[in-house]
Amino acid sequence: MSVSLFNRFGIVWRVFQAVMLALASLALVFWADSIGATPLPTAASNFEHEALGVRSLLEEAQHLERDSDDPNAPWQAAAKYCEASRLGSTEAQYRLGIVYAFGRGVPESREMAASLFSVAASQGHAQAQKMLETVRLSSTVLPACVIQAVEPEKGVLKNDFATAGAGIDRFLADLPKSRRWVVDLVGPLARWHSVDPKLVLSIIATESNFKIRAKSAKAAMGLMQLIPETAERFDVENAFDASQNIRGGVAYVRWLLSYFKGDVKLMLAGYNAGEGAVDRFKGIPPYKETRAYVKKVMTLYGRAKHPFDDSAGRVSPSLSGKNR
Repeated sequence: MSVSLFNRFGIVWRVFQAVMLALASLALVFWADSIGATPLPTAASNFEHEALGVRSLLEEAQHLERDSDDPNAPWQAAAKYCEASRLGSTEAQYRLGIVYAFGRGVPESREMAASLFSVAASQGHAQAQKMLETVRLSSTVLPACVIQAVEPEKGVLKNDFATAGAGIDRFLADLPKSRRWVVDLVGPLARWHSVDPKLVLSIIATESNFKIRAKSAKAAMGLMQLIPETAERFDVENAFDASQNIRGGVAYVRWLLSYFKGDVKLMLAGYNAGEGAVDRFKGIPPYKETRAYVKKVMTLYGRAKHPFDDSAGRVSPSLSGKNR
């Protein structure tokens, strides 16, 4: 081979390497049915197209998540999803994103979850795309265990519900096992919006009794009973999808907490009757339904004040009222 030809080959090879590196970087940047049925992926048929070794890892991880009573099992499942993700499994990337989104065995990380959902979604994984819409975050922060053969960091047990009274705790103690997954879903979505999960759970208990398909005579829909106008206001396309419904409801709660400067009773009145009604009456409206609603949620939640930010951009004139 002549020197000139060799040089040309070397240039072509370097260009090829650069292109492949760029494509790999792009993949990282852009790293049942919907989660409305359950926050855990359940369809074993998703494994049929996987290579034998990857399929074995996914099946082992799924078994650890579902059937093991070992408290270390969620972390062990995460480690197997990491390995399958390194081997290129889109399903593993999606499931690992779920693991990080909800902090199952690993530290809860919205950023890492978003990156993993982006990678899986960019390769056509529909459920990952739905979760990416729920997370609503763009990130390129990937777990180290996806990039190299290291063990994932272990998470710590969290008490999501240590901030309020005992009412909602007693309610949740009697919640059927088939609806417990909603509690797991609320925790991260509420924390991402800086809202106490117990407040959200108290609202869900009062609004729908944890029924995903609940619908009122006034067309309020889903777990947090969003009316069509509120669903549109907070970008909820399907109010019967649990993750979308909770995300929209929590966003509205956060806005109301800002508007009413952390006054939980006024926030609840606004959630039930609309903030305009609270403003008109300069406090909780004299509606029998609204007053009963505020009383019921407060019995479950038990706190009159909640931290708030300035997301509303203005303060309700009802704060000068005396009717609380």
